[in-house]
Amino acid sequence: MRRYFRCFLFGFFLIFIAVPTFSSPFSGAGTILHDVRPGKGITRVTWLSEWSSPLEGTPADTRVFIADSGKPGATVFIAGGTHANEIAGILSAVLLIENAVPSAGRLIVIPDMNMSASTWTESTKVPSWVRIETPNGPRFFKYGARYTDPVHQGAPDPDRYVHPKGGDALEGSEARNLNRVYPGKPDGTLTERLAWALMSLLKQEGVDIAFDLHEAGPESRLANMIVANPKNLDLAALAVINLEMDGIRMKLEPSSDAFHGLSHREWGDGTKAYAFLIETPNPAQSTENGNPVEDPQYPLAGRIATHLASIGAILDAWNMDCPPDKRIEFDALPDWRAVAASGAGAFLNW
Repeated sequence: MRRYFRCFLFGFFLIFIAVPTFSSPFSGAGTILHDVRPGKGITRVTWLSEWSSPLEGTPADTRVFIADSGKPGATVFIAGGTHANEIAGILSAVLLIENAVPSAGRLIVIPDMNMSASTWTESTKVPSWVRIETPNGPRFFKYGARYTDPVHQGAPDPDRYVHPKGGDALEGSEARNLNRVYPGKPDGTLTERLAWALMSLLKQEGVDIAFDLHEAGPESRLANMIVANPKNLDLAALAVINLEMDGIRMKLEPSSDAFHGLSHREWGDGTKAYAFLIETPNPAQSTENGNPVEDPQYPLAGRIATHLASIGAILDAWNMDCPPDKRIEFDALPDWRAVAASGAGAFLNW
């Protein structure tokens, strides 16, 4: 009887968080109110459409969590879920929301950057939900798709997608890839409006350092890599050296001059922010049979720890050379070594 009662509660939980929270002009539109439980550092929760009204009422509007120390310092932005099937980045962002307490500067976090992409999956061989055990019971996180849901996009995929700045022609579905369309358009497709809103946030909030958290297949050239805008490549290089001293080997690559539309390139070129993209290896990115959570060679906790350690190393490098009133400091942060050893669930709120 107790087992059936637990199943009933879990089913009620799924219904509760999956109910659409706004109307939309798109057929079948809706969103998922993800299970994020802000820690004591969070001073404000709002929606991305605050920075760009054309996003309001769409399936791509997403929550923004702000931790403001109230003291001078850098403004740091962190995005998980640009691709909603890259779960380590999403959970890294959630851990920061639930644990980080800045003592100087501000932290702005969006854990589910492409909300539309989180509403569907592109394969039946990957999980729809990821279960994370905590000391007080399980929590569940949505595992979505790489692209905006075509139902929400507002326009059919083109035969080929070419970024307005030029470059290689890509598969038409890449028009729904948020990390190909920056800086976006306020009156474009849903994906373009989402990109435009994020660019507006970076500009209006004067973001100094911006991170886009990703995953790639273990065999990919991108796995375990930091990609940096050329203007902040020196910070990334120092961080990579320090990470290696801590036993974490990360490759380093500058943004391509020829490949437009990616966050690290367009965020850094279009705003004052020092922009970085961090990639960890997700087995499900290279094969539909890969397990994105329980793979013994690439455990989820280890990938989250790599994200957190990389962010920390870059912020340490920033603090070494910035003016005193531009430091970013924390009274509390999730410790990456403890996350690797104990798992993400030990740092999730209940």
